[in-house]
Amino acid sequence: MYCTHYITSNHNRILFYHSGFPVWLRDIPGIEFRTDNEPYKAEMQSFVTKIVNIMKEEKLYSWQGGPIILQQIENEYGNIQDRYGQAGKRYMLWAAQMALALDTGVPWVMCRQTDAPEQILDTCNAFYCDGFKPNSYNKPTIWTEDWDGWYADWGEPLPHRPAQDSAFAVARFYQRGGSLQNYYMYFGGTNFERTAGGPRQITSYDYDAPIDEYGILRQPKWGHLKDLHAAIKLCEPALIAVDGSPQYVKLGPMQEAHVYSSGKIHTNGSISENGQICSAFLANIDEHKYVSVWIFGKSYSLPPWSVSILPDCENVAFNTARVGTQTSVFTVESGSPSYSSRHKPRTLSLIGGPYLSSTWWTSKEPIGKWGEGSFAAQGILEHLNVTKDISDYLSYTMSVNISDEDVTYWNSKGVLPSLTIDQIRDVARVFVNGKLAGSKVGHWVSLNQPVQLVQGPNELTLFSEIVGLQNYGAFLEKDGAGFRGQVKLTGLSNGDIDFTNSLWTYQIGLKGEFSRIYSPENQGYAKWSSMQNDDTQTPFTWFKTMFDAPEGNDPVAIGLGSMGKGQAWVNGHLIGRYWSIVAPESGCPSSCNYAGTYGDSKCRSNCGMATQSWYHIPREWLQESGNLLVLLEETGGDPSQISLQVHYTKTICSKISETYYPPLSSWSRASNSRATLNTVAPELHLQCDEGHVISKIIFASYGTPSGGCQNFSVGNCHASTTLDLVTEACVGNNKCSISVTNDVFGDPCRKVVKDLAVEAECSPPLATEEPRDDM
Repeated sequence: MYCTHYITSNHNRILFYHSGFPVWLRDIPGIEFRTDNEPYKAEMQSFVTKIVNIMKEEKLYSWQGGPIILQQIENEYGNIQDRYGQAGKRYMLWAAQMALALDTGVPWVMCRQTDAPEQILDTCNAFYCDGFKPNSYNKPTIWTEDWDGWYADWGEPLPHRPAQDSAFAVARFYQRGGSLQNYYMYFGGTNFERTAGGPRQITSYDYDAPIDEYGILRQPKWGHLKDLHAAIKLCEPALIAVDGSPQYVKLGPMQEAHVYSSGKIHTNGSISENGQICSAFLANIDEHKYVSVWIFGKSYSLPPWSVSILPDCENVAFNTARVGTQTSVFTVESGSPSYSSRHKPRTLSLIGGPYLSSTWWTSKEPIGKWGEGSFAAQGILEHLNVTKDISDYLSYTMSVNISDEDVTYWNSKGVLPSLTIDQIRDVARVFVNGKLAGSKVGHWVSLNQPVQLVQGPNELTLFSEIVGLQNYGAFLEKDGAGFRGQVKLTGLSNGDIDFTNSLWTYQIGLKGEFSRIYSPENQGYAKWSSMQNDDTQTPFTWFKTMFDAPEGNDPVAIGLGSMGKGQAWVNGHLIGRYWSIVAPESGCPSSCNYAGTYGDSKCRSNCGMATQSWYHIPREWLQESGNLLVLLEETGGDPSQISLQVHYTKTICSKISETYYPPLSSWSRASNSRATLNTVAPELHLQCDEGHVISKIIFASYGTPSGGCQNFSVGNCHASTTLDLVTEACVGNNKCSISVTNDVFGDPCRKVVKDLAVEAECSPPLATEEPRDDM
């Protein structure tokens, strides 16, 4: 696992980097990253020391009254340490000692480092860490990265992790002695500018997190984990009362209990009169079967792949497989992944006009040498060594002279010559005499492109594009980008021509990019003309338009699904890369079973659709009117189909049984810190986004309703007063709660277990206000 950020170099400019390393670091003579290498260690020590000094100066450490209780040196180095041999081991030990010598006053951790020295805490990063044990009994069990989602790559489906499985993993961790757990990620985000990692990770950094990249709660994941946290918090007195391991009880072939208490507990009978502090976790790790287990003198039903939490060793406060929180439903929105409890793809409401603008201007980007910064060099130079990552783009141009014999040969054979490159990464485009001949996408894949050449001189331009830098693994400084191996022209009458060591003219970036024609103050630096129909299909074209911001305060997104590939700026701010590349048709299940070990290929969606088509525009980048949108389009697209929308929760649903657990708020602690339950009826809770209200109840039934969210139907048993009662309790409010009991609705069918199912609609406050009568 890895993160990408900004870093300010000692050259007083901001550079992007891969896996935490500034690009200029690669240029230091003799440097090798993350190994026993003196140039690298000198730079690393300088950087770590600088950061620690800043933390001390700002009084951010816990002993100074600040929030920092742990700090990390290196990340998942144990995964790749063996690749460096003994030098890797020496480097790891050096890094640990260097960090300790800084005397920060709080512990240092190394994630996934089983051979971490005694003074360093080794910790776990994974989907599951309940089986993790640190390499010393003196160290706490810490889960530094709880992966509650996964990354999305261009051209791939969107990964999702069910809320039930995330909760199961966390509950199992604390059940089996875990001390501290941290989500990665809890709040999704956006890789603005060119900060997306990779290669080929999408601009959205939504990660299926409990709070999505727009700041909207992803339900039911957010609410289900919130309830889990509250249930574990109720167990805190018992968790800290145990000195050592909890009491273990085998309940079945795949069922077990862990009991935390202030003294020895006899689990065969009731402990209600025992007087001890006691909490228990009951687990069923069978992926398929419901199982009833007997403990504490009672029977407990455990769903498959679940943990029940008993804060008082008697009553169940929470089960990881039983979702009691609401489901939020939105209209279809690609690139922000999630699954609801009913396994429907997550969607966002899109409110606004059909298209952003009907008036567009274009400017053509020259290909190859355009002036400033171009230079000639012998051979194929590595992309990053040339660009220093100040641009995604680098062009290689040379002149190829074609004889009359070659043209006659091709015509007689009915064939074309081909340009071949041994390896390219990430995107390569071939231009002949200014026209695009073809493209290739891949990670160090070969290119074989037929080209149409004419007699006499021909201008050949190889155009290299990076889509995120390699940011995980060993030998990062050696990965590079662009082209590798030989570059040849094949199929000539007298054999192949090898261009590998020829004289090439190099051009870094694009003219419009370096002229900053995406900024409002630099519009005069480009020749803009009114868009014509054929402009939409011309590669490497700049488009611009003006637009007004949507009303209100809801998050804003722009739909770029009608475009091809490129970058987008709003009022001079780079939203990031866009690419309407489509995921394969296969690989997405019609439903997602939460049970069983999760992996990033499980529970995927968006097959046959663009990996991402909606892109986040922060509200603070917008003004009320006169906003400038500029697009660099590399392949061709139709900007007239672009739409601008606001995102919010449109539909909320919940279904709660009268046999569900009482609300966690009904629990309290006695004077002796024992958790106690004040028995009350289960409650159904609904809540719209902040600033929105429940405007309408679409469905409400107390009885035996069937179906799921947006597909509820009344069953044979139904309380006719349900809709009126729910409407009265909820409409006009941001949130509401309703007791699921006969005391509220009456008993429409005796001796039948009843459910309350509700589907409601959320709206901005203005949408629910009655029109004023000023007469």
